[in-house]
Order: sequence, then structure tokens, then C-alpha cells
Amino acid sequence: MAFGETVAGRILGTARALGQGVTGSVTRPLSGFLPRFRPGDLEARDPDSIRELLPGLWLLMSLWFRPDVRGLHHIPAEGPVLIVGNHTGGLQSPEVFISQLAISSYLGTERPFYQLAHRMVLNSPFAWLLRRFGTVEADPDNADMALSEGAVLQVFPGGDYEVFRPSWESSKVDFGGRKGFLRLAHKHDVPIVPQVTIGGQETALFLSRGEWLARLLHFDRIFRLKTIPIMVAVPYGLAPPFAPFVPLPSKIVIQYLRPIDLRAEHGEDPDWDAVYDDVLARMQDVLTALQIERKLPVIG
Repeated sequence: MAFGETVAGRILGTARALGQGVTGSVTRPLSGFLPRFRPGDLEARDPDSIRELLPGLWLLMSLWFRPDVRGLHHIPAEGPVLIVGNHTGGLQSPEVFISQLAISSYLGTERPFYQLAHRMVLNSPFAWLLRRFGTVEADPDNADMALSEGAVLQVFPGGDYEVFRPSWESSKVDFGGRKGFLRLAHKHDVPIVPQVTIGGQETALFLSRGEWLARLLHFDRIFRLKTIPIMVAVPYGLAPPFAPFVPLPSKIVIQYLRPIDLRAEHGEDPDWDAVYDDVLARMQDVLTALQIERKLPVIG
């Protein structure tokens, strides 16, 4: 896209200089300040705090994003469950907050419900609040621990790759080929409940994932980040990478699909590529329908 290329060109010189600074001797002292892995503490989730905060947060989300949450009855009433969602809206990711509130309201705050997040999220100033709602670092050990204890676990396999996709790919489910969630569900023999969201990519104008910039600055190796997004957002205009922004009040629609039993549908030794294609096709069909239903950007 011409505008995206122009933006890229403007920052290329600075990026190269920064990339040189990140490598070599600078990388070693920087490593002492990098976010470290924090094992999930399932006890940090606080049902009392969730009950107290839920009404006010739901009111705020309702006024700004006018959420329409459908199909919560597809989440099994008992036992461990893996909720798998497409990721939207950059750092703000409105579907994360909306689904936390909706699921906690529907299932009750006492039902164990955890979410996996990138380690940088859990090293942010808001980590204490996220942990109270059950957010733990996206790590296989944490996922195993939550499901082994019979919890509902929510994951977003697309991660930063999907959440910063260009706005014109809003109606595309794109996990970037990541299949770990399938093996996780199969290992623990738990149902997968797909969560499909639309509206998040309209909270700002996402121009590029900036994968080339992440490689240039070695963020993929240092911070486990494959992207340095290029976007236009309030109040910046051209937004600094990973800077919090004021999301446009885009209407968010979330739909939960029927549970998928991998063993029943694909056997004990599944073809993971075929299973991946099947799950994404189901989610894509729903997302395409939601896009057709949508009348106008932001307004919904």
C-alpha cells in the first residue's frame, strides 16, 4: 500500500540506527532488564474483586463498545474448557475485557476462569488487576496447570501477529499457523469452544504489523515479539509502537460456537494440519457472516 510504504520509508533510517544499537554490546546489558517469565499463580485470581469490579467495568464497556455477546450457552457448565479466540484491536484488545466480563457474569465469578497473555502484558503497570481476573503468562506449563485443575482457559493463538493485522483484514481469522492450542486440548481431552470477534480492528487504523521492523530491531529474539505495529490512532496520529491509545468506540460483536471434541471428531492420532484447517474454517465462516451483517465501520 503506498501510504504504508511511505510511513515505512520515513522511519526506516531511525529503525536501522536503533537496530544497530540493540545488537552487539548493547544487547548484553539490556538483557538484565528484560521481562522475565512469571509462573502462573492461579491463587492470584480473586472472585471477590471480580464481583466488585464487574458492574462498573461492564457499564464502561457497554457505553463505549456496545457489545453484543452471543452463544454463551455453548460454554459447558462443568469441567475444563479451552476457549480459542481470534485476537483484535491492538494493545487494547476490547474482546479480552468484554469476554472476561461476559463469561464471569454468565458462569459466575466462582467458576475458575483464566486467560493466557504475553509476558510483557504481565509486566505492565496493570498486571495486578489482570492477575485478579485470572490472567497468567502464555506458557505451556501455565496452560497445563489451569486445565489440570478443571478451569475454563481462554487463549488467543494469533497473539501479536493477529492482533496487529491491517484493518482491511478485519474479517480474517489468522493464527499464523500456530497449532499448539490443538495439542493442548487433545492432551487434556477438553472441548474447544471457538470465540469469534469482529470490530476490534476498527478501533484504530492498523496499517502494518511491522514484522520487518521487529526483525531489524531484533524484537523477535529479545522480547518474543514478531511485530512492531504501524498504525494511526487517537490521540497521536501516527502512533508510537505499543503506545496505549484511545480506541474508537467501535461496536464489538462476539459469538461463541458449539464445542469441538477433537478426539470424537478426529481420533486419537489426528492430522494436525487438517484439524487446524477445520477449526479455522468454522471460525472463518462465522466471522464472514458477522462481516456481512455489519452495516458500517465503527458504528456496526
